[in-house]
Amino acid sequence: MQNKSKLDDTNIGKLLLRLSLPATIGMLVMSLYNIVDTIFIGKYVGTSGIAGVALAFPIQMIVGAIGQMIGIGGASLLSRSLGEKDFDKARRTLGSVVGAVLIAGGIITVIGYARLDSLLRLFGATDTLLPYAHQYLSIVLSGILVHSLAMALNNMARAEGMAKIAMTTMILSALTNLVLDAVFIIVFGMGIQGAALATVIAYVVAALFLVIFFRSGKSTMKLKLSTIRLDPEILREVLSIGVPSFIRQAAMSVLVVLLNRTLGRLGGDIAIAVYGVIMRLLMLVFTPIMGVAQGLQPIAGYNYGAKRFYYMRRSVIMATITTTVIAVAGTALLSLFPDEFLGLFSNNSQLLSQGRTALRIIVLAFPLVGFQVVVGTLFQATGKALQNLILTLSRQVLMLIPMVLLLPRFFQLKGVWIAFPAADILGFFLTVFVIFHSRHNYSIKPAAEAAS
Repeated sequence: MQNKSKLDDTNIGKLLLRLSLPATIGMLVMSLYNIVDTIFIGKYVGTSGIAGVALAFPIQMIVGAIGQMIGIGGASLLSRSLGEKDFDKARRTLGSVVGAVLIAGGIITVIGYARLDSLLRLFGATDTLLPYAHQYLSIVLSGILVHSLAMALNNMARAEGMAKIAMTTMILSALTNLVLDAVFIIVFGMGIQGAALATVIAYVVAALFLVIFFRSGKSTMKLKLSTIRLDPEILREVLSIGVPSFIRQAAMSVLVVLLNRTLGRLGGDIAIAVYGVIMRLLMLVFTPIMGVAQGLQPIAGYNYGAKRFYYMRRSVIMATITTTVIAVAGTALLSLFPDEFLGLFSNNSQLLSQGRTALRIIVLAFPLVGFQVVVGTLFQATGKALQNLILTLSRQVLMLIPMVLLLPRFFQLKGVWIAFPAADILGFFLTVFVIFHSRHNYSIKPAAEAAS
């Protein structure tokens, strides 16, 4: 009943703020950690270290996609179960989510260690960058299982309205990482291995905090060993919603591989480093957008489950306006001050010169992204797997990958950067088309609710 009161609030603006703000703060802290981590590597290891971590990133993304797939699917089911007052189903969902991530995390760890160098070569590692990527990833792989568990449990906490718990988890993990980065890299001189070790310890801290929370009795569901089991019916529904998220992350990993290979061919190792830096800068803008989306998810799911479509639609409109304002402001800052942002990571003149042009091109159509994220979150929260899958694939697969393959043939290296705004524009029009043809799913009914 405690969690019902959190999501039953009809003051949608206040509720969206209450759930989005903690998510945004937590994710911003995580983004800042990634930025500071890259700054440490750039200053104390060099641009080769930045490029090496960028090459390891696709593998980390695939691993994270597993945790996100199960966590997001479970979160959608959990929110709707709470809206329907089916608390038994909510508890079974938690047990199935934990069981699934433990099995998946263990399998991925074994495969990762068995084929580490082959994977890095496949993902574009050159002879120069392979040692850096190997040193980093060989340590990070040891924390894959706990990382997947933390990601899934954080989604579950947020889905029942415990946004502050999700925020605290991310802040605790990020601060642990930042402090240990400074200790391992600066004090002990461990270089890129120090950054990886700090990351693994931060994973462990986040997972322990969430396990303690779900065993404390403060949640609707209490995590026990006896409840960790795979319920086929629950797992089927979790995966039907979560698979689009996994495909999106996996597709993004494929995209990063394609980008690394294309950038290495057209611009060398420095172009790979430029991309690595720009992606971290974009995280600063994308993070609050995702924070709003994560705040929207339980609200939309709960009201959909409770058949309160009017409040669900209000939450979507408010979230769209908010994310668009964020995207416009972020685009303006990055376009006006590219040298100041890029200079945080490195003083390398080539990186600054190439990065300035690349950053301004990449963010050209970024203001359109907020709407796409919100609509995708709506479909995810309400269990519309097909629409969610279409929009999930739109930017990373249907749009961006073809653009990356096509445009460099005409514009060389600049074509890689042009591919990003081109994909954003095409993705926006696809999103408009899909939501227009799905609007009947979200009609305001019954009439009495609209009148109220």
